[in-house]
Amino acid sequence: MLKKILAVLAMLYAFAAFAATDVNKASAAELDGIKGIGPGISTKILDERKKGAFKDWQDFIDRVKGVGENNAAKFSAEGLTVNGATFKGVAASPTAKKDDKPAAKAEEKKAAASAAMKEEKKDAKADAKAQAKAKKEADKKAKAEAKAEAKAQKADAAKPAASAAKPAASAASAKK
Repeated sequence: MLKKILAVLAMLYAFAAFAATDVNKASAAELDGIKGIGPGISTKILDERKKGAFKDWQDFIDRVKGVGENNAAKFSAEGLTVNGATFKGVAASPTAKKDDKPAAKAEEKKAAASAAMKEEKKDAKADAKAQAKAKKEADKKAKAEAKAEAKAQKADAAKPAASAAKPAASAASAKK
């Protein structure tokens, strides 16, 4: 029975340790319990809170000197809330945020490699298209040259026959 009570107490303590701490309701000790908030910042928070409750995270950042967006994100990840709200969708645990960095870098590298491959394929297609066009033009030019040469050869072949016919005609007219 004693073990069960101790286990329940340990679970309640663990739950309380992971529970969110609202900046508008927390004591100095509770604020100091948030990783990254020391006595200096907790005093500033309490002094500003005396002037009025924090409306939202932006109000908190604006009024508490030394707290910017980066610190607000860290505090929120550690369990600090303003009126029950976390800061701009911060990950639930700071370890998850840290673990995401290598994955994000790997994704960036993968995306860059994919983009490079797409660019290479695009360049290869453009090169193949340019080569095909050049080959087509060269074939067209060669065909035109062959046609011109055949026409020239025909003309050359016709010239001797015509020039041979002229002397024969000249000779025939001379005989008369």
